[in-house]
Formats: sequence, structure tokens, C-alpha cells
Amino acid sequence: MNQLSERKYIIIGVFILVGLIYISRLFYIQVLDDSYKLDAQNQAFRYTTEFPIRGYIYDRNNKLLVYNEAAYDLMVLPKNVKNIDTMDLCSLLGITKEQFLKKMKKATQSPNSPRKESIFEKQLSPKDYASLQERLYSFPGFWVQSRTLRKYPKKIAAHMLGYIGEADKRITEKNPYYKEGDYLGISGIEKTYEKVLRGKKGMHIIMKDVNNRDMGSYMNGLYDTAAISGLPLTTTIDADLQEYAEQLMQNKIGSVVAIDPSTGEILAIVTSPTYDPNLFVGRARNKNFVELSLDSIGKPLFNRSTMASYPPGSTFKLIMALIGLNEGVLTPETRYPCARGYPPLGGRPKCHAHPSPQNLEGAIGTSCNSYFSFVFKSVIDDKKYHDTYKAYANWRDIATSFCLGTKTGSDLAHELRGNVPSINYYDKVFGKGSWKASTVISLGIGQAEMGITPLQNANLVAIIANKGWYYTPHIVKAINNNANDTILDRFKVKHYTKIKDTAIYNMVIAGMAKAVEGGTASALKIEGIPYCAKTGTAQNPHGKDHSVFVCFAPKDNPKIAIGILIENAGFGSTYAGPIARLMMEKYLKGKITRPDLEKRMLETDLIHKGKNEVKK
Repeated sequence: MNQLSERKYIIIGVFILVGLIYISRLFYIQVLDDSYKLDAQNQAFRYTTEFPIRGYIYDRNNKLLVYNEAAYDLMVLPKNVKNIDTMDLCSLLGITKEQFLKKMKKATQSPNSPRKESIFEKQLSPKDYASLQERLYSFPGFWVQSRTLRKYPKKIAAHMLGYIGEADKRITEKNPYYKEGDYLGISGIEKTYEKVLRGKKGMHIIMKDVNNRDMGSYMNGLYDTAAISGLPLTTTIDADLQEYAEQLMQNKIGSVVAIDPSTGEILAIVTSPTYDPNLFVGRARNKNFVELSLDSIGKPLFNRSTMASYPPGSTFKLIMALIGLNEGVLTPETRYPCARGYPPLGGRPKCHAHPSPQNLEGAIGTSCNSYFSFVFKSVIDDKKYHDTYKAYANWRDIATSFCLGTKTGSDLAHELRGNVPSINYYDKVFGKGSWKASTVISLGIGQAEMGITPLQNANLVAIIANKGWYYTPHIVKAINNNANDTILDRFKVKHYTKIKDTAIYNMVIAGMAKAVEGGTASALKIEGIPYCAKTGTAQNPHGKDHSVFVCFAPKDNPKIAIGILIENAGFGSTYAGPIARLMMEKYLKGKITRPDLEKRMLETDLIHKGKNEVKK
């Protein structure tokens, strides 16, 4: 009996063990083995992503800048592609058989790819989609997924708006929201406000029969999720002013930025040369990108407004005057001789012909190089510091408080900081303790190693217009028509420079007004609008000097501040000044009273006709 009993338990144990083995294997296949799950699911269902409508973008007056247009991606699941007429599909898509094979190879290049859906052909137009949809039933393994593409009714503000691109492996590894092939903002405010604009993806589960035909939504859509549209943005940009500025800057290399000093709102921001933002939409995007990339002269893809660092030239003399007054080494009555150069350095930096000696107001109005070289030396050699390094550190600290050599903090992507040279830098160049004011004297007139961006230059003159404070320059005014969205709170905080005495600013503003009334900008007056300005000529070792101009208008209660630089264009009053003057009048009056000046600026070509001339 005991032997029979033992055999019974052994047999039961064997059956249990075999059962456990089968159950374990079944559990592994059905639950743990992803490849089996994909096979089973793909036999019964197709999971289709519903991409949300991306948020529209408007200018400050609710003019539409960016909207969406329907487009379609042809998707493929390689393992289900069987017995199709390859040439017929190629004909419908307008591709060759070689291109078809290359795309199929890409779709199946990794072990799991045959079981994973991927994009076979991107961004089909509604017309192409209509032709394909009629025949899609004959191409098992292929289906169409709807998308939206950006469209631009006005061909303006390409760098500010930015463009959309595809998520790659690097992006998907960092952010699980995206899958390879998803679209997202790559530059401009498309990038900065990506989370606001993108919305939230939805999902549809479609049942399929054994012949891979759609049989409708699973459980009548019970487990589907709807896409949530992205939120619209209202920008600070004035589309009319932006368009006008781009027209004036056509065939010129440089940038112009206009800011409302009272709010920090950017009214126009132009990089020239620019491009039509519609070129980065649709199936020709890659081809157009390559063509623009190969333009080595104008470099239209380079955002000069926030990424190019130029010497400010004579416009920096405004900061030099403010610092000298603040440190007590300069008064409005202080006069320095010109003599066409800075005497202690043997005639450098050179100056230009004008009456001498000048007081502060006259020195700003005539843009005297010698005067501000003296001012720089008096600041660095100030006896109260008893040390060049301490005096220089103080000078640099004040300069950087005007957002020079540091990012403004704007909501524009890829902003660079520019450069106000540090003590460590000069120690490396000249040796510790081996340099002094006269060694770096050109900093006093905005030259040497100093570099600032056009955005910083516009912000600088906005600070002067406000007499010592500013709001962070920004491009978005409201999100979903809500100007009080918490994302925008940081643009409502006032920032103050190290110079707080408004009387000091009034002295410098008087000099800027003098420049327009009877100085270097006297040919650029606007009837009925008194304004303040400073011309600049930034030295350029690679060719003719750059033309620089900063201004704000009106003189009292300023509504617009402009910083502009045009490469290889010579004196500030020659090209930069006239364009700024036309922009101010256009914005404040809505019309132009100098059509002769407008015509000259619109017709001037400094890229093609002037390419050889500017290097003479």
C-alpha cells in the first residue's frame, strides 16, 4: 500500500510540474515576451496616435502669424506588408523603386522593427492623400495617419518664430513624451513655448480582421483618448513694423531690434538676410534647409539678433558717460581735448573732425573718441580704489548690470551672452599685473574684445530711456488670451542697474538729443517727434566698419527704443540711422514723410552690388 501511495504522489507531482511548466511558458509568452504581445496585438488591433492641433500664433494686434494645415504620414508595419504591387505604390507616391527599397530597409533594420510601426513617407499633401486613400486597401501593412503642418500667411519673423523638426533618438531618450518622428519646436518661440504649443496626444484603438482591414473602433471607442489642442500665443510683435523692417533690411547683413521701453515687449526683431518660414514646411524642407545652409555670404539661418556678438562701437560711449558721472570723475562741464586722437597714446584711438574741446553733451553729440578714452582712463585710474583691478572690477560690474556680457533672460531660444572682458582674461593675455587703463583703452569707445548682441544693444537704450530700469525683453504677451499666465510673471519684474540716480541719465539723454538736433544724427530728424539717438561706427578687422545706431522716441514718455547694426556699412548715420528713423516714424505716425530716404534704403544692396566695395 505504501508503494502504491508513493507512486500516486509521484505521478501527481509529475503532472503538477508539467502543468506549472506549461503555465509558466504561457505566462512568459503572453505577458513577458514583448514580441509575442506585439504580434497578438497587431493581429487584432492598430493603435493610432491622434496628434493635437498645435497652438496658433498671433501678433500684438491679433493678426495671424502661424496656423496649421492638414498633412498626412504614410505609416508601415513591415511584417504585414505582403504581395503588394510595389511599382503601383511608387507611382502613387512619386518615388523610385530604389527609394522604396531603401525606406523598407530602414523600417526593418532593427530586430523589433518588423513588428513596430514607423513613418514610411512623411507629410503627404491633401491632394496626394486623396489619390492614395482610394487605393490603400491594396497595400496591406500601410495606412495613413493625419498630422498638421505649420503655415505662415506672412513671410516674416522666421528666426523669431522658429521652426518645427522631428524628434530623434537623443530627444526621445530624454523625454518619453516624444517618439521618433514626432514633431516639436527646434528654434525660436516654437522651442521656448513647446510645452504650451504642442497640446497632448490622443490614442485610437482600431480593430482589424484577418485580412488587415479596419473593423472600427474597439469597444466603440471606450478606451480611446482624445487629443487636447495646444494653446494659442499672442506675441508682442507688431507684424506691420516687423514686415517693414525686413523690407528695409533686405540685401543687407545685420540685425534690428525694437522694444517698448515701458513694458520690455519686443515690437520687431529682424535678422538679415532672412528666409520664408514656409520653406521649412512639407517634403521639400530638407532640400531647402541644405540650400540655405550653403549660403556662405549671408548665412540666412544664423540668428544675428541673439547670437551674433559685435563690438558696440560708439554707442558704448553712453555707458561710459553714465559710469563716469556715477563715479564722480566726470561732470557735464568736463572738457577734454580731441586733437584727432588720444594724446597720451600717440594719437590713438583716432577721432574725426569736430570742434574741440567738447563738454559732455557735445562729446556725445559729436561722438568724440578722445573724450571717452579720457573718461575710461579716469574711471580705471580713480584714486579712491588705489588699484587697477578693483577699479576695473567696479567698471565691469556696472557695465554688466546693463545686461552687457550676460544674457537678457528673454524667451528667445539660443540667446548668447556677448562679452565684457574679465580680469582673468586680461591676466592671461598680458600677464598678471602687466596691464592698466592705457593697455585696454579701446574699451572706452566700445572696441577691443567687447562684444554685445543686437538684442542687448536695444535693451541698453531702453534702459537709458527708462532712466535706470528695464523689464526683461520678451516676445510673448499672452497665453490662451491670458496676459496673467504665471509663465509670463518673470516679465513683469522690474530690474535696476547699478546706476540709480535719474539726474545722471538726464545728462546723457541731453547729449543724445543734441546728436539729433545738431550732431551726428542731425540729418535724420522727424518732424513733430523729438527723439534721442547715438550713432556708432564699429571697427571691423575683416572689411569696412559696421554701421550702428541706437535711439528712442519720443524723448519724453518713450514708446519705442531701437538698436540696429548693419555689417560693412560704414558710419552709423549712413544706413543704420536712416532705417531706425524710418521705423520710428512708421510706428509712431503710421506713415513716412521721407519717401526719398525710404526709397534709398529699400534699393540699397550691400550684399551683392556692394560685396567688393565694402572691402575697399
